[in-house]
Amino acid sequence: MILDSQIKANGIWFLTTAQTEMFMDSDEKIKTHLLSVWLEEKKLFTKSKECMLFVTNKGLYFVSKTEAKPQWWKSTVQRQIMMLIKDPDNTILTHDGYDEEDLALDLENEKNPRYKMSDVIQVDTEEKIWGTILVLKLRDGEKERKFHLSIVKDWVSYPAKSPMNFLRPNWAPVVQYIKSRTQS
Repeated sequence: MILDSQIKANGIWFLTTAQTEMFMDSDEKIKTHLLSVWLEEKKLFTKSKECMLFVTNKGLYFVSKTEAKPQWWKSTVQRQIMMLIKDPDNTILTHDGYDEEDLALDLENEKNPRYKMSDVIQVDTEEKIWGTILVLKLRDGEKERKFHLSIVKDWVSYPAKSPMNFLRPNWAPVVQYIKSRTQS
């Protein structure tokens, strides 16, 4: 992506172009795209949030700030819920109307964390009474961060948006895919 910037030299403004950091490789493909994911960092005083989980052939992305249209979001979340209720083993899925270009656009926002497959330290699942959790331990520079991810079925919106019910998807296909990419 090319960004234009202005530089002032001797009182004259010059327009220059600079190469910016690419957030995705051109050959990077979305393997899994899950919406309405409750992202919880296991750290004191951290706030949980709703996001989209992307697993590509080269990385993991948590997108909470998106350019996607609200109408697309609502209908796609409902379709995903129905698909996961019918077939909870089918967690390797993608959605129409959102592709690699949309993901690259969303990743321009610095608030959307991105991790390479080499940053994955541990990936596992946990079974809880209320649902299943994908547990990720990731390297973020010199620090290790631990995340719990679960897919939300219903939300309560007052006084603050919070999950009410969770789905019980089988995270095993996602875990196997991530492990296969981190070992190669």
